[in-house]
Amino acid sequence: MPEAIEIQLKKGALELCVLALLSQHDSYAYEIASQLSEQIGMGEGTIYPLMRRLQTDRLVETYLVESQTGPSRKYYRLTEAGKASFISQKSAWSSFSGAVESILGGAK
Repeated sequence: MPEAIEIQLKKGALELCVLALLSQHDSYAYEIASQLSEQIGMGEGTIYPLMRRLQTDRLVETYLVESQTGPSRKYYRLTEAGKASFISQKSAWSSFSGAVESILGGAK
């Protein structure tokens, strides 16, 4: 796949992936970045600006958890607005990806 297309596909799905991970459990940014890097090859540097935007948009909120091995960690959790956004984006993704799969299925 051409690199530019792959990058755009990943960027388009990044917010949905972060919301999906946070719908499973609260997490800190490095853990989210590690999962995204491992599963979809997304670079760590892309997650921090997104987390700030999600917080500004009030889709996530933060709290600190003390660590036994170092400084406190900032954890993120979905707000009610974040949960609603995740449900809406997941539905839109399902419709879109289903339509793309339908088109691709008929291609030769």
